[in-house]
Amino acid sequence: MINLTVNGIEIQVSDGTTILQAAAKVGVNIPTLCHIPGKDPKGACRVCLVEVKNARSLVASCAMPVAEGMKVFTSTKKVRDARKMVVELMLSEHDGDCKTCERNNDCELQEIARNLGVEDIRFNGQKAKHIFDASTPALIRDNGKCIKCRRCVTVCNEMQNVGALFPQGRGFDSVIGPAFELNLDTVACVQCGQCAAVCPVGAIYEKSHIEHVWNAIDNPDKYVVVQTAPAIRAALGECFGYEAGTLVTGKMVTALKQIGFDKVFDTNFTADLTIMEEGTEFLVRLKDKLINNSDVSLPQFTSCSPGWINYVEYFYPEMLSNVSSCKSPQQMFGALAKSYFAKKQGVDPKDIIVVSVMPCTAKKFEAERPEMNSSGYQDVDYVLTTRELARMINQAGIEFTTLTDSEMDNPMGVSSGAADIFANTGGVMEAAVRTVYEIVTGSELPTENLHLEPLMGLDGIKTASLLVNGTKPEWSFLEGVELKVAVVHGLGNTAQLIKRIKDGEVFHFVEVMTCPGGCIGGGGQPRFTTNDVRAKRISAIYKEDEGKKLRKSHENPDIIELYSEFLEKPLSHLSHKLLHTKYSHKEVN
Repeated sequence: MINLTVNGIEIQVSDGTTILQAAAKVGVNIPTLCHIPGKDPKGACRVCLVEVKNARSLVASCAMPVAEGMKVFTSTKKVRDARKMVVELMLSEHDGDCKTCERNNDCELQEIARNLGVEDIRFNGQKAKHIFDASTPALIRDNGKCIKCRRCVTVCNEMQNVGALFPQGRGFDSVIGPAFELNLDTVACVQCGQCAAVCPVGAIYEKSHIEHVWNAIDNPDKYVVVQTAPAIRAALGECFGYEAGTLVTGKMVTALKQIGFDKVFDTNFTADLTIMEEGTEFLVRLKDKLINNSDVSLPQFTSCSPGWINYVEYFYPEMLSNVSSCKSPQQMFGALAKSYFAKKQGVDPKDIIVVSVMPCTAKKFEAERPEMNSSGYQDVDYVLTTRELARMINQAGIEFTTLTDSEMDNPMGVSSGAADIFANTGGVMEAAVRTVYEIVTGSELPTENLHLEPLMGLDGIKTASLLVNGTKPEWSFLEGVELKVAVVHGLGNTAQLIKRIKDGEVFHFVEVMTCPGGCIGGGGQPRFTTNDVRAKRISAIYKEDEGKKLRKSHENPDIIELYSEFLEKPLSHLSHKLLHTKYSHKEVN
């Protein structure tokens, strides 16, 4: 343990702790623009400068480890003046008008400048090179606003293992972006939006669908329905001052109805449907392998995360046959809205506009994929992130905190707790096991509160095994079989797990989520998402699951009715047509 003082406050911390971390332990907030908790410090922005007694110069607190007897001062005149000058220099080359910037009032540079008392910019420096890139369906890059903090580089390379963004050039002429200053659509970008989630300014952000949605709502000839992903209800409140992890499901529904959507539905409905289709597909694969010794691809990978689908198409095309053929719940919903729901409601499907509210920027890309039109129309028309929905609520003049609760509409608004936990890393696998185990054994999953604890939490790679003994003749082939499952979140962790599988480690079923923590940590969620925030959102989602009487997908009465009235059974001809698809090797242009 190391003893030191921060602004005269004595503190003891473990060896290896940085000054930034030590200060936080005594309630001293040191500003930073390049630091990402849990990642190696970069010391790039220099905003976190502090004074250390007897040191020759100010030091970057994010990168400097503590030392025995160190005396740290975080707010001396020398420190304040240095930080202010650093920020003024950043602003001098910052190309943009805060009043119209997408990040106005949600900008870390703006907040730090305000806190430091920056009222005028003393330096009229040359502006940075301006590259505006709107080439992809999900993301916009505006390099004129980039402060070269390299957070996006850190998450793209160290967390996601994608490598779409790098510093190009040197010094003032450096640019953060794809190689050779190309646009994002020319490189292997998976559209996950983690870069946008950590960018402190408006240099990279989601491509907005807000005006498209307003235009659809204002068009009397269109029937506009909205679906909301499970992760939204545990994060939307943060945009209105609620503590991270506060469930605002009922208020969210009320707000959507006040905005003017004709129906407010739940993506959870088709999350339950996904379990029925994907679980059945898994059992079919397993049966073919164990009984017929077929050359079927195992493990089966989940397919609900579009960033992961992009990743496997670019980097592991040899694994594509392992990926479930199921569309994501978002896309299943769109296909059913323009077929099953259109028929029940008596609305021409060409007049139905399907809007999704998602925690994920890659969902914008997914909605525009050419495979996603099995209903005869584009299955999902527009996708809003959690942040975009918050902006729409504010545009509508809705006082979110004063709203009463409302219920989702039917027939696609009923869901189980198993669908809720799709938001969390490990949730899809747990939901699938709840159903598959009960189908095969005739008994409920014999775990505490239906949870699979080894699959819970924020470890990057999680594994579990389960002995499944079939009680019916058709499942007798599983007698004594130990099912091995794995859960991974973050594409860097995914690469590690795929290596383990290629090296011979056996799994039967694998859940992959693109973003850290799963969908609750998606690229479209309220900023800034730390592990503490992820944990609070995850806890809220489990609370929602545990509070429901209906907690297993196969017991959802509206899913049972959907099969009875329309789809017939899982993996039926119509199910395959509407709810399944195939993916192929994707090469960089």
